[in-house]
Amino acid sequence: MNYFEKFSQLHQNSAPFLLGNIWDVNSARVFEASGYKAIGTSSQALSNSFGYEDGERLSFYILLQLAKRVVEVVNIPFSVDIEGGYNRKIEGIIENIEKLHDAGVVGINLEDTVAGASRQLLSVTEFQKTLSAVANHISRNNLQLFVNVRTDGFLLGMPTALTETLTRIRSYENSGAAGIFVPCITNRDDIKEVVNSTHLPINVMCMPSLPDFEDLGSLGVKRISMGPFLFNKVYDNMGKLAKAVNNDKNFLSILS
Repeated sequence: MNYFEKFSQLHQNSAPFLLGNIWDVNSARVFEASGYKAIGTSSQALSNSFGYEDGERLSFYILLQLAKRVVEVVNIPFSVDIEGGYNRKIEGIIENIEKLHDAGVVGINLEDTVAGASRQLLSVTEFQKTLSAVANHISRNNLQLFVNVRTDGFLLGMPTALTETLTRIRSYENSGAAGIFVPCITNRDDIKEVVNSTHLPINVMCMPSLPDFEDLGSLGVKRISMGPFLFNKVYDNMGKLAKAVNNDKNFLSILS
């Protein structure tokens, strides 16, 4: 199997797979060496690592160059979070997707919100138009690319998040999505209802009250992301070590 086929198969296994969310080439290598079956960028972690806020503030050029280098050095499937597509026109989104595919990326995350001064949830009709165009382009051109669609009702804290999510899943399934990503969903009953609403594999993300992996598997979840949380923990620990070196006036804290 090629990397796309391996990545697609991971979404069909009985147990969910854990996606290692990277922010640079070395983090990609660490995840591969640690036995992860696939990796993907965290848009927030990647943006923050370059000194930008999340929300397409990092340039697509930087994202593409990172993708090219990661593909060169790792031997596991690699997916890229393109947020809202790094363009507000369908043609521009498709062009960006083509570039990532040509670089060797086998999956993308495409979300139904657009970041600006605040994150705006696109209408179902508007996003469905974009998704259909993307999916049709992929199909017509025989591109091997897994389109994981992120829907943000729970992330935005909407009072009607579950109802909104279920409505959107049905629309996105009919528009060519290969998988559905529901960040910030944590309630077992909500997760079960989302899983049961579609034939598509469901992706959830690390949150303080998220059930453990075995429980998520019993609910039918197929993919688990860590988002920016490992990145945040790495730099939290780095800050503590840097402070210890400065306070202790020696290097014991980073040599032991």
